Amino acid sequence: MSQPAMQSAAASPEPPSPRAALRRESVALIANPESGGNAKDEASIVRAMEALGEGATLYRWSPEADIVATVHKALDDGAEMIVAAGGDGTAMAVAGALLGRDVPMAVLPLGTFNFFARGLRLSEDPVEAARAIREGEAHPIRVGRVNGQVFLNNASLGIYPEILEAREDIYARWGRRRIVAHWSVVKTFLRFQRPMRLRLTADGKTSQHRTPLIFVARSAYQLDFFGLDGAKVIGEDAFAVLVAKGRTRSDLFRLAWRLVRRRAREGRDYDLVRAHDLELDTGRTRALLAFDGEKRREASPFHFAMSDAPLWIVKPADAAQGTPA
Repeated sequence: MSQPAMQSAAASPEPPSPRAALRRESVALIANPESGGNAKDEASIVRAMEALGEGATLYRWSPEADIVATVHKALDDGAEMIVAAGGDGTAMAVAGALLGRDVPMAVLPLGTFNFFARGLRLSEDPVEAARAIREGEAHPIRVGRVNGQVFLNNASLGIYPEILEAREDIYARWGRRRIVAHWSVVKTFLRFQRPMRLRLTADGKTSQHRTPLIFVARSAYQLDFFGLDGAKVIGEDAFAVLVAKGRTRSDLFRLAWRLVRRRAREGRDYDLVRAHDLELDTGRTRALLAFDGEKRREASPFHFAMSDAPLWIVKPADAAQGTPA
């Protein structure tokens, strides 16, 4: 190597550690215009961009496009932090593209429910959230994977994926609002026929179940929101697996009412299983899988494991240490 080249290489600054404070010049905001109400409001995105600073650049993305290509484009453009602007589905997609990279990810909550962002203690006001991101710090976390698919909050089999199918039809007609999302639950319950048969293997121990829903959680915030047990399990870096009890429509409505009132109880309404490694076999060739509000048909059995590589996630400076969601 020539002397000038050696001097140039020595003068190149090392990339900042993701753990450092995030007062960065170059920030990429990836927005999903198909998320909830705020994401459709251009004024909200413009105000959030102003709060992120002059170095912020907006990238548009939709679920039909390749999120990995969008993230790579932002990184090639020099982004030092990626901000996922949208709902839980958008955050999950960006997380999958950044998993294992030494680039911090932040979430600007512009979706319908924003469970992951709320678990990070971020305001649902775009400007307040953007300011908290700018002053925040990045911490490494492990995320869940099912058949290779990253998820941040939960993945499930049974009636919840069917609710998501009904929700898409209702959203198309009435728009994305929380009350509309709740109506999709009622509509799906009325069509319920019978619980599924399922074989569950948790850390090598196998059991048989008949259940309308199995819910694999990685979000302590979401469990606390509904008054469900399992936050301690997640704090131990494991999956909290909730196996719902109920074989009739009446059972489902009763369980839903107890969830709304935060009165669902382990043993009566669901069983709680702790697992670091989990396999669910539906006995069918394929089944509908839900993950962070998205869904698709996948081959059974379903294998759940924690990611080996970390995801560097930005939390507000005053947020508690540990697993953020």
